[in-house]
Amino acid sequence: MFDIDRWVEIWVTITRNKTRSILTGFGVFWGILMLVILLGSGNAFKNGVMKNVDGFSTNSAFFFSERTGEPYKGYKKGRYWQMRNRDLETIRQRVKGVRYLSPMIMQWGGQNNVVRGQKAGTYNVRGVYSEYFNIETQHILAGRLLNEIDMIERRKVCLIGSIVREVLFAPDEDPIGQYIRVNGIYYQVAGVIKPKPRAQIGGRTEESVMLPFKTLQQASNQGDKFWFLCATADDGYPCDKMVEDIKTVLRSQNEISPTDEHAISSFTIAKQFETFDLLFTGINILVWLVGIGTLLAGIIGVSNIMMVTVRERTREIGVRRALGAKPFDIISQIMSESLLLTSLAGLIGLSLGTFLLDVVNNALMSGGSDSSNGTFFSNPEIRIGTAVAATVILLFSGLLAGLIPAWRAMQIKAIDAIREE
Repeated sequence: MFDIDRWVEIWVTITRNKTRSILTGFGVFWGILMLVILLGSGNAFKNGVMKNVDGFSTNSAFFFSERTGEPYKGYKKGRYWQMRNRDLETIRQRVKGVRYLSPMIMQWGGQNNVVRGQKAGTYNVRGVYSEYFNIETQHILAGRLLNEIDMIERRKVCLIGSIVREVLFAPDEDPIGQYIRVNGIYYQVAGVIKPKPRAQIGGRTEESVMLPFKTLQQASNQGDKFWFLCATADDGYPCDKMVEDIKTVLRSQNEISPTDEHAISSFTIAKQFETFDLLFTGINILVWLVGIGTLLAGIIGVSNIMMVTVRERTREIGVRRALGAKPFDIISQIMSESLLLTSLAGLIGLSLGTFLLDVVNNALMSGGSDSSNGTFFSNPEIRIGTAVAATVILLFSGLLAGLIPAWRAMQIKAIDAIREE
């Protein structure tokens, strides 16, 4: 049952020496404040990094041709080679677990290679399959994405990035159906896009023009060659297994030694995510170690002050014992004082830390940092579970801080305490 008189007595005891209580509680306040801010900053760093790859299929892999590292079938070491359209069909037939497959041609024109009327700009031009938009997802701001029919019929249509649209068209002008000249050839605008991931393959999508793969292949007189390939594995299928199988097919199709590890380079989004997970786990461990270490220093300070308090109240404790106070009453009195002081200081620190994180988050949002640029600091926050864990640690620490002083109080004999001057 809640005893209001008991807690009033505890409060009076704590506030009897206000300066000492405030300075003692400040150590706990600072420890929990630092823990909250460090945890929020770690989450903000994680959110910022993950937003740069959010929108990529996590089981995607990317391949590009390099010079060969071994001589093979009469070819010298250092031969430059390129993938061909036939490789795509062979990969689909022989490699299991491939869900999406898209080659890519990247073309950089001269100055002002994209023109509409009197307006022009220098932009990256990419040729892709329609499946590519399942690998790197896009926000469709207007119109539609490229489709399979566009590629089969080699239609002269294109997608333009949001920045290309701003440069070539007036704000109130609808770009869909309009024509632009890309490297001297006219294409009809089918859609306006903005990428979901901040990290993009082949340059910034906002400053790119995307064409059907075979259309650009024909327009640039590249025959059936390309040097960059994107692939996504089926859900649950090992991405590494798909990567090795695709490399095996590419080597066999292009007279490359089966043991040549230099001719085909690749990287996977899954491995990037694994690297990020390890990085964030290390950061969380470091944050908790530093935060709890700082909090522990404050708890030790509380325990020391409670030891001093017990020493100062030796006669009071002796009188209580002489009047029949039970050991539990003495122990609970001391531990309750420690718990109240620690909890009050800690909850103030927890509240202030959460408030500061919210202020920083609102400042980032109002400044546009969370939406437009590639910042690595986004939405600083602590989760409910983390706040609950910090509160539990705080309460446990408060009890622990009062345990040793309470035990010391129990060692005081009533007759010795009354005789104490």
